[in-house]
Amino acid sequence: MTNAVTSIVIVGGGTAGWITAGTLAAKIKREHEANVSITLVESPDIPTIGVGEGTWPTMRTTLKKMGISETDFMRECNVSFKQGAKFAQWTTGTPDDFYYHPLVLPTDFDNTNLAPHWHHHNKGSFSENVCYQEALCEHGLAPKLITTAEYDAVANYAYHLDAGAFSEFLKRHCTTQLGVTHILDNVVSVKAATNGDISAVITQNNGDIDGDLFIDCTGFKSLLIGQHYNTPFKSCRDVLFADRALAVHVPYPDEQSPIASHTISTAQTSGWIWDIGLTNRRGVGHVFSSAHISDDQAHQQLLSYITPSYANADSLSVKSIDIDSGHREKFWVNNCVAVGLSAGFLEPLEASALVLVEISASMIAEQLPANRASMNIVAKRFNETFLYRWQRIIDFLKLHYMLSKRIDSKFWIDNRESSSIPDSLNELLTIWQHQYPWHGDFDRAVEVFPAASYQYVLYGMQFNTCDPRGIAPDRHQHALNLIRKNEKYTHQLLGSMPTNRALIEKINQYGLQPV
Repeated sequence: MTNAVTSIVIVGGGTAGWITAGTLAAKIKREHEANVSITLVESPDIPTIGVGEGTWPTMRTTLKKMGISETDFMRECNVSFKQGAKFAQWTTGTPDDFYYHPLVLPTDFDNTNLAPHWHHHNKGSFSENVCYQEALCEHGLAPKLITTAEYDAVANYAYHLDAGAFSEFLKRHCTTQLGVTHILDNVVSVKAATNGDISAVITQNNGDIDGDLFIDCTGFKSLLIGQHYNTPFKSCRDVLFADRALAVHVPYPDEQSPIASHTISTAQTSGWIWDIGLTNRRGVGHVFSSAHISDDQAHQQLLSYITPSYANADSLSVKSIDIDSGHREKFWVNNCVAVGLSAGFLEPLEASALVLVEISASMIAEQLPANRASMNIVAKRFNETFLYRWQRIIDFLKLHYMLSKRIDSKFWIDNRESSSIPDSLNELLTIWQHQYPWHGDFDRAVEVFPAASYQYVLYGMQFNTCDPRGIAPDRHQHALNLIRKNEKYTHQLLGSMPTNRALIEKINQYGLQPV
């Protein structure tokens, strides 16, 4: 039990495997003198799922810590900027129904809760009143200038990326710059130690690969945490009904077509369609509940969405993906921890898949046990933290559905059934009927979705908070001044920022200034 952790074996590649490898390797290289080896074993026979093409702003820090050039990353992975998500037809279903969940926090969010003041001010949408990013997105503008240094921002941003190209890019960087050993082989069995730990994975062509810590990045196969340890899977299909997706790559009409600087999510009769603009194409997909609509009907809705922008929609190759929403009851068992799809998966409504990989890899790196004796304590912390995070994400995704006022299909009506709404979400909504969401509603130092995210969705979807205590006049005047300040800055940015495509083309030509 006192043996030092000197060898880490990651089983599985893809974005989960290589983000984890890069995060660990960069941290160890930067901070530790002792030699800790990282080996990634990747099957040559398993293709990348490739649906998670949206990231969070955290990806900028993740890549920067790995020592990756943002210019190289953008050029090689067909990257575009993402400034949030636009939710169309989620509330009433009418053509003019939309709201934004931007990536910029409301003005002075650390000190001032603008929600009650906006409610009384009542001019325009919540997000356009409290931040400038909705306007940037509506005008197709970029979040920075060509003179802004790598990873710096004028407006907070994330990325849209080609998942397959990204995995290859990370693999190259991890193996050539960070010393990660890459083995291309199939794992055929697992060798167990007497204490229940994994002592080695046995491969088809390279024999036993020993390790002190094993990280399961084998995707839905969940070779270690699922198949070897039989860790129970906790389904949340009773809360989130979507269980299928149809995905397609859509060409742009021409090389100068605008690139949306946000994810577009358009509600359908029994689900929603994502629309993600990369530099070379759009990624479009229909997420739906097979209990409420057939595959043929879902496919037809997808074609109806694409056809106005691409006339030959019926000629495109459509990929079908099963979604089993839920997560493992434990993520770290003995000396094995699951990251990515092997830990669980939820529909890609708020791009939570990659951020869960990032924060999982980051916590493993930050709390990497020095020896086996301390591993159980780290595992306990990890399991408690991620059970909480998964539940919070489930609550937040459900919020989008149960606030809808749509009555045009059973899908939307069923989503408002009280039996499908988690108690933890119901408790928050009960509080928020009479007081506005704020920092104290969340008890963790780092929340996946902070109070601001809940505000953007709640008030974007016409939720009504009625606080009987009223607002102090001096506080209200201060808040109105902040709202006017935001309006002035919005106009300034609209006159100075380039379009998303124009900036990307300049980056491809000249590059960004290195940090």
